[in-house]
Amino acid sequence: MKRLDASEVESELKELDGWSLDEGKLHKKFTFEDFRAAFAFMTRVAKLADEQDHHPEWFNVYNEVEVHLTSHDAGGISERDFRLARGMDSVVAP
Repeated sequence: MKRLDASEVESELKELDGWSLDEGKLHKKFTFEDFRAAFAFMTRVAKLADEQDHHPEWFNVYNEVEVHLTSHDAGGISERDFRLARGMDSVVAP
């Protein structure tokens, strides 16, 4: 997996809603109605992440799920991170 350079990351980032860079990782905070909805999101994303063999760094408190994505084997952000970010967004899309 190839690490994307800064211009590639910025270009890809413009295509995502609500994602930003935080300490060299893709970052987004998802907010839900309650804990049950947040946990349901995590369950759906866990299946997706496992299928993609790419697992997020995430943290859940009540109705919030904070996510950081990076590809450790690439030494930074790769297309794999953007693919999972788009997948996460599709899970919460209306």
